[in-house]
Amino acid sequence: MHQHIKIGKLVATFGVTGQLILVHNLGKKSTFKNVDALFVEEVKNSFLPYFIKEIKAKSEEENYVLFEDIFTKEVAAKLIGKSVWLLQEDFQKLSNKNAPIAMLGYKVFSDDELIGIVNEVIEQPHQILLSIDYKGKEAYLPLHEESLVSIDHKKSEVYLKLPDGLLEVYL
Repeated sequence: MHQHIKIGKLVATFGVTGQLILVHNLGKKSTFKNVDALFVEEVKNSFLPYFIKEIKAKSEEENYVLFEDIFTKEVAAKLIGKSVWLLQEDFQKLSNKNAPIAMLGYKVFSDDELIGIVNEVIEQPHQILLSIDYKGKEAYLPLHEESLVSIDHKKSEVYLKLPDGLLEVYL
């Protein structure tokens, strides 16, 4: 079974030939070289492969993408707002190792106690939130200069100093 990693979403159409604008958080400009398909989540937890006909980097966070079998702006418009996922193998090749999204799957420790594994990285203007399963519930942990103790990329571990009572909110 393949593991999928959420990298961004389709935000708009471009032109009249079915091109879409993909906003991603890979942490670097990418042309998605050697990637055959992006997976679009049309229905929750359903990752449909859309085969890439053409893809161009617009900026560090945006790409123009044209999928096979999508030839009109109207058909492409149905995909606006949909999340885009990559196979984990492709994600590891394409993502910047220092980008926040690279922490997916890292173990999270608070006061040297393992509290969960990073399921999702949510980038907000003033901080990053790490989503973990904490004792059977989804918990959001702030990642900023006051809470981050260290990150060990070799061991795939994040060490946090969380505010008193934060984890108890999720019990």
